[in-house]
Amino acid sequence: MKENVKTLEIHDWTIRYREPEGEGPHPVVWLFHGWMGDEDSMWIFASLLPKHFLILAPRAQIPSKNSGYTWYPEVMERWPSMKVFLPAINGLLDLMGSWPLSAPWADFEHFRLAGFSQGAALAYAFTLTHPGMVQAVAGLAGFLPKDTGSFVEKDALEGLPVYVSHGSKDKIVPIDKAQQAVQFFHDAGAEVTFCESDVGHKLSADCFKGLEAFFEE
Repeated sequence: MKENVKTLEIHDWTIRYREPEGEGPHPVVWLFHGWMGDEDSMWIFASLLPKHFLILAPRAQIPSKNSGYTWYPEVMERWPSMKVFLPAINGLLDLMGSWPLSAPWADFEHFRLAGFSQGAALAYAFTLTHPGMVQAVAGLAGFLPKDTGSFVEKDALEGLPVYVSHGSKDKIVPIDKAQQAVQFFHDAGAEVTFCESDVGHKLSADCFKGLEAFFEE
């Protein structure tokens, strides 16, 4: 419900979150916004998640040169490697370890991730560097960072639920980036669901419903 949505400032992080309803255990879901986004950008997806989920949407800590925020310094390389995401990942791990509102029902060692565009790449990078912590990951209109092979152990992603959504008319992140991610996770033994639609850099109604079904499962 609306009254359960709050914003918290902690350790230089700004986080929008929704307190779960009912008795635990309550799954934890982290929502990562895209380039030039903030803690409000991903909140449209919060409505898809069951009310007993604890939802957290952090704001990236690096201001973008244009507006909003970015998960890594804006560099010349359009499709960055895994290493540029490591500072953000380490910062998020520190945040998880010091969450002030933690309770027995909030598990910060096992959680789900969802990200849009640059946030999807961050979600993939987090999953590859800490596969034992991630229970499921959804990449929306995103891309797989380069040099992924050296960051994942054999069979570490076996059976992991992965949802990939992309628009065939996306001119910001081409559809082949989604296909690359699908193939990578499939080859790693993950259980991949791919939703392709005839839209641009956004989710279609069908893929929106597919994301809802993915998290309900």
